[in-house]
Amino acid sequence: MAMRLGFSAWAMPAMPLADQIQLVADCGYGAIELVGGESPNALNPRIVTDAEVRDIRRRIDDAGLALPSIACHGNLLVDDPAARADEKARVVAAMDLAANLRGPGGAPCVVTMAWGAPDADDATRRRIVEAFIELGEAAAARGVVVAIEPHVGQALDLPDRVQAVLDAVGSPAVRLNFDNSHFEVMGCHAADYVPQLARYAVHTHLKDQRGIAPAYEFLVPGEGDFDYAAYLPMLAAAGYDGSLTVEISKMVQNRPGYDPHEVAARSFAVLDGAVRTSGVAVAPAHKERHA
Repeated sequence: MAMRLGFSAWAMPAMPLADQIQLVADCGYGAIELVGGESPNALNPRIVTDAEVRDIRRRIDDAGLALPSIACHGNLLVDDPAARADEKARVVAAMDLAANLRGPGGAPCVVTMAWGAPDADDATRRRIVEAFIELGEAAAARGVVVAIEPHVGQALDLPDRVQAVLDAVGSPAVRLNFDNSHFEVMGCHAADYVPQLARYAVHTHLKDQRGIAPAYEFLVPGEGDFDYAAYLPMLAAAGYDGSLTVEISKMVQNRPGYDPHEVAARSFAVLDGAVRTSGVAVAPAHKERHA
């Protein structure tokens, strides 16, 4: 298999799903990450109908896109039992949606965060492990995978902390959404964290970044100095062959005049250039596949 360039619907929360799919295809990407949520235009996994699921699958297939992931976050560390159950129910509903959206490449993974604080104590870290053991059981029962997303400012902000949780959970249904930008703003180096963690990865997020936490910002690919042409061969050498999905941070979305189409097109040009420079094997864009 070859990696493919993707774009996350996270970048376009105000846009109807059909328009999200069309935008991603028009910009030349080969994959789209959908986002489960409860805002007006979001894909709400708790209320989506069977007919809507069939329509989504048809639109994705007609666009020639792969569907590697659905991002749907739920905080399983909230103290109130009813609230915690509701958060878990959202993620489990996304697993059901992923199973129902299974396509030629299998079911998309469900990306969710671990939450907690960087200074989390041992008890909190045990709660994270227990929460993902439960999610892993639910995922395995549905034939899907849940992918933990590391995050600066949370308990899983460093590679060693991520690996410790994945190893403690010990489930093939719980893997990694490899968003390296969070490690970069923690001062980590790709030459260290790629060999350590890529073997756990079922999906990646890509964005650029500047600075070190707490004085950092996330950027559009190409706005910082991150070397994608060097990074992509590291992933390939580590055996990763999934989607390389651009995720546009809320920091960027909050800019005056933000235009998701412009950002998507600009990101594609940067990453496509990195692919050509690096020589890594990446599946051709949908337009070329259907030519």
